[in-house]
Amino acid sequence: MPRRARIALPNVPVHLIQRGNNHQPCFFADEDYRRYLDWLTEYAGKTGCRIHAYVLMTNHVHLLISADRADAGGALMKSLGQRYVYVNRVYRRSGTLWEGRFRSCPVQEEDYLLGCQRYIELNPVRANMVAHPAEYRWSSYRANAQGVADALMQPHRLYDSLGSDAASRQAAYRELFRYELEPGLVDEIRRATNGNFALGSARFAAEVAEMIGRRAMPGHSGRPRKLVEPESGELF
Repeated sequence: MPRRARIALPNVPVHLIQRGNNHQPCFFADEDYRRYLDWLTEYAGKTGCRIHAYVLMTNHVHLLISADRADAGGALMKSLGQRYVYVNRVYRRSGTLWEGRFRSCPVQEEDYLLGCQRYIELNPVRANMVAHPAEYRWSSYRANAQGVADALMQPHRLYDSLGSDAASRQAAYRELFRYELEPGLVDEIRRATNGNFALGSARFAAEVAEMIGRRAMPGHSGRPRKLVEPESGELF
């Protein structure tokens, strides 16, 4: 079965995830995380990608990005992946580092974008690595919630709308993390990202489908159910 083409649209945020091959580690030391972030900053600038949120886990990476060009995300990940194979040389390993293509989904801004940011930055908490996202060094939480300087970050306009100044935006953002994400939203994000479907309302998915000329949400399994004609011959 051919792979589904990625859904990428200009200026529409995209959540993407790239995993280590066979779920194996892709970061082995602090220096690896730092180098990855440095190169991510470099290639985001070269490809015109704006990074709104990120987290580097031991064996995978999450990014929330947007760009003026539909192909910018693919160009970013290709350049970054080619550069980061330095770990093969440093650790004298061989074979593929990443698990094939990265997975991604377009994200509806209203109602979903900030939820997706929380999903990304809460990954270390869900993995029981830390009790609070502020304790994890390799994510965008401390930049978004505490104002820690991060050259990589370019906040989305919805983040900017949280307050009139940096302090009020950070306070409002921290407030979003007082509660865990709803399980239904977590499932939606995972299903959309793994399946390369639109993350958002049915209307958003329909708008995306119209723009790309194919469906942007999961279909129903099995054959369509056949309508049974009433004995009278009347359908309604």
